[in-house]
Amino acid sequence: MGQQAEPIEQMAAELAKLPGIGRKSAQRLAYFLAARPLDEVRELTQGIYLGREAIRLCERCGNYTSDNLCPVCADTRRRQDLLCVVRDPRDVAAMERMHDYHGLYHVLHGILSPMDGVGPEDIRIRELLDRLENGEVQEMILATNPDIEGEATASYIARLVKPHHIRVTRIAHGVPVGSDLEYADEVTLSKAMEGRREM
Repeated sequence: MGQQAEPIEQMAAELAKLPGIGRKSAQRLAYFLAARPLDEVRELTQGIYLGREAIRLCERCGNYTSDNLCPVCADTRRRQDLLCVVRDPRDVAAMERMHDYHGLYHVLHGILSPMDGVGPEDIRIRELLDRLENGEVQEMILATNPDIEGEATASYIARLVKPHHIRVTRIAHGVPVGSDLEYADEVTLSKAMEGRREM
């Protein structure tokens, strides 16, 4: 970054680690922060740090929460017999925005990707199978992204779940292939849920 003061370079280097923040955006943010009063910058960094410190995984579904159970799992009005399996907490947020789904979730925190060294033991598949043991779940909706890894993960889980005699469905491909659920709008997600199919 050339002629910049070392602290500006240091701030920009850290900010550039954030997703969607390129070198120029990081530089612009660093200069913005350098011009702010120290107490404002302290509030910002403290808010980020304390927020992150308070986040934990829901002990039931693996969603982000600040309590033992996330708000979805704690809501007794949700359908206990319907379980939607997603890749990460951003997908739960995307599904909740459509307001049409009233079941529970299971967050895998990843997808199968042999090329990247991610196998079944690296994501929350064991926890998913454990949740099926009580016999409450009647339908499992596999809502992983419609890309190669998402499809492979859905197929793998469907094969594991077959012996449990649970209806396994897959969200329809109203969600464009190769895209992420978190970027889909509510109408697209709603149509994908309506058109889910048996696996």
